[in-house]
Formats: sequence, structure tokens, C-alpha cells
Amino acid sequence: MILHVDMDAFYASVEERDRPELVGRPVIVGGTPEGRGVVAAANYVVRKFGVHSAMPTGKALRLCPEAIVLRPRMEHYAAVSRQIRDVFERYTSLVEPLSLDEAFLDVTGSRQLFGTAVEIAHQIRADILRETRLTASVGVAPNKFLAKIASDFDKPDGLTIVDPEGIQQFLDPLPVSRLWGVGKVACRLLQQLGVETIAQLRQLPVELLQDRFGRHGEHLLQLANGIDGRPVIPDREAKSISHETTFSVDIDDPALLRAWLLELTEQVARRLRRHGLRARTVMLKVRYWDFRTITRSHTLPAATSSTGTLWEAASGMFSQLEAKLHPVRLLGMGTSGLEQEGQVQLSLFDEPDRRKQHNLDSTSDEIRNRFGTSALRRGSQLEHGAEHRPQPRPDDS
Repeated sequence: MILHVDMDAFYASVEERDRPELVGRPVIVGGTPEGRGVVAAANYVVRKFGVHSAMPTGKALRLCPEAIVLRPRMEHYAAVSRQIRDVFERYTSLVEPLSLDEAFLDVTGSRQLFGTAVEIAHQIRADILRETRLTASVGVAPNKFLAKIASDFDKPDGLTIVDPEGIQQFLDPLPVSRLWGVGKVACRLLQQLGVETIAQLRQLPVELLQDRFGRHGEHLLQLANGIDGRPVIPDREAKSISHETTFSVDIDDPALLRAWLLELTEQVARRLRRHGLRARTVMLKVRYWDFRTITRSHTLPAATSSTGTLWEAASGMFSQLEAKLHPVRLLGMGTSGLEQEGQVQLSLFDEPDRRKQHNLDSTSDEIRNRFGTSALRRGSQLEHGAEHRPQPRPDDS
């Protein structure tokens, strides 16, 4: 059985925990309203006004003028995330983090030690609450897709179980918007076919879905039938490291998308360095409103964990798509061809620029680890529009 553990309004909840005077007030964690500041997290109070993540902060403040806007403290959230990760690893070594605030856990092999999957879920939620004073919502299900839907079913502080014998009973009444990748535009297209629930989608012939949504049509039908064969892959076994984010509202502004891409690149680069890895291939993923997904990859001359080198490749691939850009629902950046750092150690004969970038990244990581992400800003090449750079909530890894 698979658990999906999702912290409740994580960034905002950490701020409320640390500053009790914020409890009960509308709180936004994100960029400033000037320019392209974006909501990274919204607590449950401000969500009642229609505010959600990925929304421009200026729009959020128009919806809720009394909202309190806090700058993200990413390293502080990362430290809390490590506490939560420690809890997970008490129960299973099969932990696949999606971002700082959510992860999949395969607890199939843990039952003899800790009890059923449901009992493990109860224990994990209790441990997190006791040790961090934060709540988590957990979905328990036979696969990752169902577990992720279940964790969002009864937020906040919820626990939802999908029994293997009751998959369709759980899925069928749900709106099609619950399926991964189905946004407002896709919902409208499905409504034109008379489809509003997952049960109705399951009745459509696969040929019709393929005609409307391309290859993604077959995937939608599989999800509607509760089929998802992906295993839980821990970091140590990953053949790639990536982050992607799905926007609540489709974005067609190239500058704003670049800002998100830069932040995703920095997240991936820091994760590579944290695990002592370097990557030889850089990948870009763009999913448009109509589910059409474009992927690009670029192989580097040498494996690297340099933020600057990775950004140059990712930005270059994005530039090739920019002229024909359609509204974007999902943006992702990843790396593959991973090598342990010891396999590609820098030598005295490495190019001076490469050694300089290596030292810059190391110093940058040290400063950010001690003082937070806002303590340091990168220069020129990486900082195109950085004063408006959002803090994304990556969806997968």
C-alpha cells in the first residue's frame, strides 16, 4: 500500500506556528505585489476569498486586501521538512519526496513491524504533530495516483483510505477535475461531451478521448479506472532529479514562466549538490492547456551541478519554444545522466570559469543554509526578472 503525506498549507502553517498572532488571520507567503510577485502558499483563512497558490500577489490582495504577505523563508521550511522526512524514514526506506511538504511512502514491507498501512498513517500523523506542531493530511491507497487524490479529500488534518476493492466506488462520484492534468479548459471540453464525473468519463470510448486529447486521452481513461503502475522511487535510486509545478491558472506570460523556470532550476541544482551528484543531461517539460506536452533535452559536454550551467541550458530550450507559446498548465525542469561527484572531481586543470562557478555555488549554498534563500541573490545572467521571482511548490520529482 502507498501513503501520500501532504502537509496542510505548509509554508503558511509554519509561519502561524512560529508567530501565534497570525492564527485566524489571512496569511499569504509569496512575493511582493509589485511586478510579478506570486503566491507560494495561502492559509485556509485567505483561501475563502478565492486566493490560491500561483496567483499574482497583486490579484490576491485585491481579493483580500487585509491579507498579510510574508516573504518565504525557504531554508527554514526545508529544516522543518527534514524533521518530517526523519519521521517517514522511521517507518519505511521507500520515501519519494515530491517537494518540501509532500511525499509518497511505500509501506508494503513495513506491516510486520508497524501494523497495517492505516495504522502506520495514524502513527506518522501523530509523530509529525507531536514533533513539529503541524498537521498533515494522508491518503492511503493501492497506488500513487489514488493516494494523492485521497490525501486532498479531507483537508486539513484528514486521513482518507481507498480500499483496493472499492476503487471505483471512491472515484466514480468525483468531478473529472480531480484527475491529474484536468484543468478548466479540459473540463469545458469534457462538459461538451456530457462528462462531469469520473464515472461518465469511464464510459467514453478511448478513440474519442484520443481524438480530443491525443495520447493523454488514453492516460485519462486509465486514471479514471484507478490504474497507475508507477513505483515509489527513493532519491538514492533515482535515475533523474526534477521538479515541476502545475499552475492553478494557465500562464501565457513568458517572463513569468521564466521566473518559475529559474526557481525550479535552482531547486534542482541545490538538490543535486546536496546529494553529491552531477548531471549530464538537462530536460525541459511544458504542458499546455490542451494537455499537449512538449519535452526537450540537452546533453552537456560534462556532468555538472552548477546552477549557472543548468540555467543556461534550460533557458536556451525555453527560448526555442517562446515564440509559439500557448497557455501553460505545467512547467518542469529536470536532469538525468547522474554521476556521483567523486567520479567527476574538479582538478587543477579544469577551466577557471568552471572552478569559479563551483566555488560560487558552494558559497551560495552555505550562506542560504545558514541565513535563508533571501540572504543571497545571483547576478545578471540568472537574475533576469529575479526581483519578481516566485517561490514554486514543485509537484513531482
